[in-house]
Amino acid sequence: MNPFVRIDKASGRITVTVPVPDTGQGVRTAVAMMVAEELKVPVESLAIEQAEGDPDTYGPQISANSNTMQRVHEPIRTAAATVRHLLVKAAARRWQVAEAECRAADGFVRHGDSRFSYRELAEEAAALTPGEVELTPRDEWQVLGNPAVKRVDQDAIVTGKLAYAVDQPSDLVAVIARPPWIGAAPTDFDATGVRDAEVVRLADGFALLAEDTYTAIKARENLKTSWQGGFPDADSDQWLAELEAALPAGNTPPGAFIEKIFVTPMLAHAPMEPPTATAEVNGGAVTLWAPTQAPDRVRKLLEEEFESVRVIPTRAGGAFGRKFETDFILEAVQLARHTGKTVKVLWTRDDDIQHDSYRPLSVHRVRATVNDEGLPVWRDHAVSTWPLSSMLDVTSNPQMMKMMSAGKYPYDVPGEVHFAITSPPIRTGFWRSVYAGQLVYADEMFLSGLEMADNQVERRLKLLADQRVRKVLEAAAEAHEGAPQAVACHRDYGSVIAVIAETTHNGRTKITAAVDVGTALHPPGVRQQVEGAVMDAISVAQGAQITVRQGKVVQKSFGDYPWARIGDTPEINVVVLESDAPVGGLGELAYPAAAAALGFLSR
Repeated sequence: MNPFVRIDKASGRITVTVPVPDTGQGVRTAVAMMVAEELKVPVESLAIEQAEGDPDTYGPQISANSNTMQRVHEPIRTAAATVRHLLVKAAARRWQVAEAECRAADGFVRHGDSRFSYRELAEEAAALTPGEVELTPRDEWQVLGNPAVKRVDQDAIVTGKLAYAVDQPSDLVAVIARPPWIGAAPTDFDATGVRDAEVVRLADGFALLAEDTYTAIKARENLKTSWQGGFPDADSDQWLAELEAALPAGNTPPGAFIEKIFVTPMLAHAPMEPPTATAEVNGGAVTLWAPTQAPDRVRKLLEEEFESVRVIPTRAGGAFGRKFETDFILEAVQLARHTGKTVKVLWTRDDDIQHDSYRPLSVHRVRATVNDEGLPVWRDHAVSTWPLSSMLDVTSNPQMMKMMSAGKYPYDVPGEVHFAITSPPIRTGFWRSVYAGQLVYADEMFLSGLEMADNQVERRLKLLADQRVRKVLEAAAEAHEGAPQAVACHRDYGSVIAVIAETTHNGRTKITAAVDVGTALHPPGVRQQVEGAVMDAISVAQGAQITVRQGKVVQKSFGDYPWARIGDTPEINVVVLESDAPVGGLGELAYPAAAAALGFLSR
């Protein structure tokens, strides 16, 4: 059975199963384009469904670390090409002709003036044994790489018809009174003022369950709670001082050198859709609807407690690493088991920003020896930061972190990176580009800040031995009509990018980015990912950060966590280069370079 493509024998409808969640990055469109290309049908003729959490059928289903397209493009294209091969084989048998004399196109297999529809051939083709199949050569692509193909769910998104996790029906809605300071444990509550809602004590809060959202939120407002323990005096300025004191010694060169310190702030994910999950528990069976980035991981987690598990990924209104976490999911499951009803857990925007798994705070000391021309000829990068709470076994190991950062520095300057990892005083997690957004920021800010006679593009070209990075930088410089006041480059996930930024005479910010992801399967999607990363970078450059005072996160909403608005959007020009490299990753690629370029521009 083909897990990715099936043809209905009655209607001829072709259904494509997307194996990984779409969190807004456009994976549904890319998968549909792959199938359309290999089956020689229009994208709009396909029905698209989302796979449930089922790693035995679909393999790894995690949508993270910019590896989705790298992981799925070959299996899905091969699956679709196999279907085409079997349809041709079935038709050739009917006509008793050679398969090479038949061709598939537009939902039919043709031989001369004769033809059979895919529907007519579906049952017979399904009974045949496939042989070796060939994927459509790149120079014959009609769908893949075509910039005219629009996102498959574009119209549903802009008209509000697309259903998200919050649209999932449920018997009860739950909101949770969460700790008033970091690490506080619930002790007691007074529900005297609560109406039409049940209060359930959880390990780290009190759930308010009601038949509708308004009633649940009003009940939380009227609930009086008591807490103990935790860290009511926690302060992020103190955390920063501790990280600065913990900077590793690193290497000190003989003679004169330049040294600079950089700080990257804590950040919340703040996706437009806060965490939401709906669960139904019936004895030893659980069904979950959630915008998870890892349905296979969630399924394995729930299989530890339940005999039967269904994980149904909903569309996600943004994720950026937040929906790799399972806290909101486990809350829904626990409350569904407690009530025996279908329960939807809703996080408000305040919940989301004040109780997130944050990007770690980090301090960087960059040292370099320079030559007579002012170019660095030796460097040393010391980092003091926290590990990720969800991956302590890996990210708390300085040697492992050093290994993971190797090979990402694109310039031909020898040097080392040293990590000092201290226990996180707050929950931390994956945030778009993870540690690369911090390391690249410091390295490129340092390079940009050197006192030199050349411009920002020239100094990098003098240092670049990596030809792919050189090409994207040269392409960005050629496309950028203006003065390259700030420049940054990055290579990761099998892809490369260069970003140029300047402030124009009228005060507007102008960005040019050139990107090489190997084979650009959907060029508009490539541009959109880069544009989204630029907007994240603008937000941080303009001062968005998470701070802690008197034990609690200060920021609550977009009012005081000022993520970029439409009016902050700069002029963005994205140049997509093609190369012979394999399909590369993209979702996290652009942020580090954009953050460094915009950070230097706004210093």
